[in-house]
Amino acid sequence: MAFSIQKDFLPSPRWGPFIFSLDNRKSSHIMARVPQSKTPASPYKVQVLDRALAALAILANSSSDCSLAELCPALKLHKSTVHRLMMVLEQHRLVVKNPETGRYRLGLRLYELGSRAIDGLDLRGRARPYLDRLQRQFGETVFFCVLDDGQVFYVEKVESQQSVRTACTVGSRAPAYCTAVGKAMLAELVEAEVSGIVRRWGLKAVTANTITTGTALRAELRAVRSRGYAIDDEEKEEGLRCVSAAVRGHSGKLFAAMSVSGPAFRMTKERVPEIGQAVMRAANELSAELGYQGAPLEVARRAAG
Repeated sequence: MAFSIQKDFLPSPRWGPFIFSLDNRKSSHIMARVPQSKTPASPYKVQVLDRALAALAILANSSSDCSLAELCPALKLHKSTVHRLMMVLEQHRLVVKNPETGRYRLGLRLYELGSRAIDGLDLRGRARPYLDRLQRQFGETVFFCVLDDGQVFYVEKVESQQSVRTACTVGSRAPAYCTAVGKAMLAELVEAEVSGIVRRWGLKAVTANTITTGTALRAELRAVRSRGYAIDDEEKEEGLRCVSAAVRGHSGKLFAAMSVSGPAFRMTKERVPEIGQAVMRAANELSAELGYQGAPLEVARRAAG
């Protein structure tokens, strides 16, 4: 059972994979003014920036710190070039070098920049009153998440004051198929989008309850759409149960999801419907605040359960 009894967490940001095309055939670029009409689909690249972003993406997708010897073949660059590149990234705190091993990991400067980007979207500010309400109502940890690159990205968290509580940090990522917030958001997508996410990330068993087949996941998403909220019944972590509902933007498309999460011995199966209705109500109210005007019958049906 993965729970925490600490009150403070140090964010450990994980960044999703990016795809970069590195042009190794040219030692330099001649920069020219790009006509404004061609800018959105511009084929021009800044080689050193492409390389830096590719290096950050490699570090983000690695399960451990990386050495220069590991980065060079991944970037298809000479050791001296990668060394200079990493020195500049380290200077700007985008990466951190372990002085004992010489290996690199992502720096917290990335988290600072990401947090400012999120704040600029005012996601936290708009969602916080609803998250606070759910936390007061049930006394469990409440999360606000978005779907990014087919994964769950934790944007905000209102933590339980209980000694045993969910151990998950803002800025972290999780699979979509085995989390309540993930399934709530996947249920808002068309089947082709869900299939693409499954092809990319797979359906790996994390616990004995994890969904591991496309057929089972499709059936689960139909159930989510029918009742209006999703359930993680010890699918990501044994002993952990979560309930989540999707938030829609003004166009009616998926915007985010919020959830109540806690140990299964407190969040019993008997309590799930009550928690589900409350989470769904909060998600619908935030959706309305964001400009979504759902069909009255749909909103009434989901609010009534």
